[in-house]
Amino acid sequence: MTHIRAPFGRWDPAPLSELTAMFSGLDCHWWVAGGFAIELAVGHPFRSHGDIDVLLLRRDQLAAQQALAGWQWWAADPPGSLRPWASGEALPRGVHDIWCRPGPDDPWRVQLMLDESHGQDWVSRRDPQVRRSVSTLGTASAAGVPFLAPDVQLYYKAKAPRPKDEEDFDTVLPLLTKRQRRWLVDAITKTYGPHPWIKRLKA
Repeated sequence: MTHIRAPFGRWDPAPLSELTAMFSGLDCHWWVAGGFAIELAVGHPFRSHGDIDVLLLRRDQLAAQQALAGWQWWAADPPGSLRPWASGEALPRGVHDIWCRPGPDDPWRVQLMLDESHGQDWVSRRDPQVRRSVSTLGTASAAGVPFLAPDVQLYYKAKAPRPKDEEDFDTVLPLLTKRQRRWLVDAITKTYGPHPWIKRLKA
């Protein structure tokens, strides 16, 4: 996630029901990501959230403009400036966060995140060695909300864990399957090297 929140207005995250209503008609994959993905994996709320993230594959990015038709979309250009995302514009690699709000005086409601793919595989934007089938990238809640698999979400959170990331890890760790633990250990090791989470994942 791009941390450029302070000068750019306030957030009021869209509730999951609103998010699902907006995105469910799309003819492409999408997943709730970030802390809400961990919460959906756990099955109940356990902390507050400052925003809400939706992950799409870069190849499907323009579908987000369809889902959020009539909204304002602002792309986060590295190293952290926002600019309008024009209708029909294909954002290049390196630009993977878009902030969205209904209008100029409204709070930000949704953050879009774009990730890479190759054929039927998701490819991590942080490390092309880390990949898996798009079909296993996420799952769905009992209410039918698609969300990013917790091992994939924790892989992204492992880069520089903040207190809320540690809380997410602690809370969802007992629910990870052996396969998810093995995948996460391998992905963290490839991308970040030695990491304090690895010992606990192997326990």
